[in-house]
Order: sequence, then structure tokens, then C-alpha cells
Amino acid sequence: MHRVWNQAWNQVWKMIDRHHFVDQAKRLVVKVGSNVLTAANGLNLPLIYALSKQISQLMCDGREVMLVTSGAMASGQKKIGLSHRPAEIPKRQAVAAVGQAGLIREYEKAFGVYDVKVAQILLTGDDLRSSRQRYLNARNTLNTLLSWKIIPIINENDTVVVEEIKFGDNDNLSAMIALLMNADILINLTDISGLYTGDPRQNTNVELIEQVETIDKSIEKIAGNTPGALGTGGMLSKIKAAVKVTNAGIPMIIANGLTPDILLKLLAGENLGTFFLPAKEKLSSKKCWIGYHVKPKGMLRIDDGAAKAVLERGTSLLPGGIKEVQGSFGVGDAVELMDMQDTRIAIGLVNYSANDLRKIAGCQTDRIEACLGQKLYDEVIHRDNLTVFPDCV
Repeated sequence: MHRVWNQAWNQVWKMIDRHHFVDQAKRLVVKVGSNVLTAANGLNLPLIYALSKQISQLMCDGREVMLVTSGAMASGQKKIGLSHRPAEIPKRQAVAAVGQAGLIREYEKAFGVYDVKVAQILLTGDDLRSSRQRYLNARNTLNTLLSWKIIPIINENDTVVVEEIKFGDNDNLSAMIALLMNADILINLTDISGLYTGDPRQNTNVELIEQVETIDKSIEKIAGNTPGALGTGGMLSKIKAAVKVTNAGIPMIIANGLTPDILLKLLAGENLGTFFLPAKEKLSSKKCWIGYHVKPKGMLRIDDGAAKAVLERGTSLLPGGIKEVQGSFGVGDAVELMDMQDTRIAIGLVNYSANDLRKIAGCQTDRIEACLGQKLYDEVIHRDNLTVFPDCV
């Protein structure tokens, strides 16, 4: 009966359009890409001023806005006079340092026209993944800035970033910020008008997809992986960002940042760009951190009964359902849960180390003490520390 009701509610949910979400959106994350921000001779200053005007207007309307901006690398490349992006990491970091200074200065001048102050926030993946405390510190800082009516202007710290700690691109960074701040919507501004059935730059016989209800393999295939001339992320990276936020209950829009007053039009409910319908329930900040920020250190394969209990009933994971333990991890580390069909269904924080779990895998809870000499918990992963991926339900 629960499954039948859930399927019926899913159909009702899919009929809810973007107007419902944009009307209620009070906290926004806006991401603007390099191809929007960069002109032939450097930064697209008219665009920066237009964007600042729109965001200032949204603030006057009572909305909170965080701006994730690309453009530092592209700005620096143009400013130095380089014909292409350097391959060497030290040179790329130096170019970003030059470009970031000019980028934030132009934003400060543009928002200053409307008496709005800005703050520069530079992050690496390590800032949000390495510890819960650093994650919370970043959130507290952003919340304070918003309470002071100051616009956080966020970028990846390209001057120090290396492969191990980078977000990947600002599409992913914007998704991480939306999750971190429990945003009501993520708006991704690029140089094309949304997700099409093909690449509109190469084929005029394609159609705009106005709404995406479920992101599956067919959507990923349509998106492809064609990066822009100046940015690092193509449409596929935007789709991957959409997967993260929509699974957490946050809607996302991909739209053309070069369209006049695009933010005001989107927030007025105009059907521009592609709208990605979110999951029905928002995740808590803690579960967002577990599911989409922490890097798993191992894997637990669970049987069909345990998978059903976790997915459909939202229960904790007990040792009896564990069939396989992979990796080397300690108490409190994050691990992935895989079902018997090799589908990743959840990520959670474990109460037992990998060595102990290999001893109690398949055991009933009343056998834990006999196997380990003590029993600290019945649950291997408590449901409060478990993030389930909705597309598996």
C-alpha cells in the first residue's frame, strides 16, 4: 500500500511546475560561468553591472542571494595577454591570482552603485570535505554575511587548489554551496538557453527541454561533455550539479545569462531555460554533508532485505544485512552502501571499524558482543547518519 501511495504522490509531485518553487524561493544561489562573464578584451563589464543590478533588486524584494562566479582564470588570461590557458599548475594558479583581484574589484564597483556591499569567499573542496567543523564554519560565515545584507561572491581558490582538493568546476561548487546553505533554488547561468535535445551550437534542429523530472542516463547522454572555450565545465557538469541538488530537494534552473534581466524574469516565473524538478523532501544540512560532501573511505554491500528496509522504511543499517566489507576505515568514517545489483543506494557514517564489521557482518545484533567482546551499538549506521539517494526509491 505504501508503494502504491508513493507512486501516486510522485505523479502529483511531477505536475507541480516551477512557479510554485520560484514564488517561495527566499534563498538563492546564482552561478555565472566564464563564457557569460568574459568578453573579447577581458571581463564583460556591462554584464557584471547588469547582474549586480538584478541581484540588488532581488535583495530589495526580500531574497537572499549568494553568487558563485567563474571568470578569474579567464580574466587573468586576458589581462596578462596569454593566448591560451597554461597547462602547468603554478602558472594557472598565478593567472587565477591576477584575474581574481580584477574580478572582485569589478563586482565591488558594480554593486557599489546600488549601495550593496560584497565579500569575497575563496574555497577548496577540502574546506567542505575534510571536517564537519570546517563545513559548519563556512556555513556560519555565509549566514552572517547574508544577515548583514552583504553579497557573498564565491569562487574556487584556484591560487592554491590541486587535484586532490579541487571541486572540479564551479558548477559543482555552486551545487555544494546550495547544499551547504540549504538554498531554495540554484540558478546556473551559461551562454546557451538551457538543456536542448542536442547541441544548439552545432545543430539548429534541436528543441529546448523546458522541464526535467528525472535525471537519467538519457539526460546525461543528451548533455554530452563539451566544455566552453573559457570554462572547465560543459553541460554534463551542470547536469551532475543538478543531480546533487535535486536529490537533496532543491530545484535548479539552467538559463542564458546573456538574456536581459534574466534573473528577474526567472524569479517572476517566466518559462525560460530548463527547470529541474527537486525530490519531494529537503535533506537536513547534516545529511547533505554526509551524502554530497564527505568522501567515502569504504563500501558495504547489503542484501535485498536490508536495502529495502533502508530505502523504503528509512531504517538504520544492522549487521545482519551486510554481505561484504571493502576498504580500511574507522569509527565515524563515511562508507557507501551498495545493493546486490551493484547500485549505490546511500552513504553513511559507521559506528564500527572495517575490521570489526568483517567480524560481525551477517550477525544478529544479540551476537555482536560475543563476536567483538563488547557491543557499543546495535546499528552499524544509524538512520540519522545515513543519506539515501532518492532515485533509488
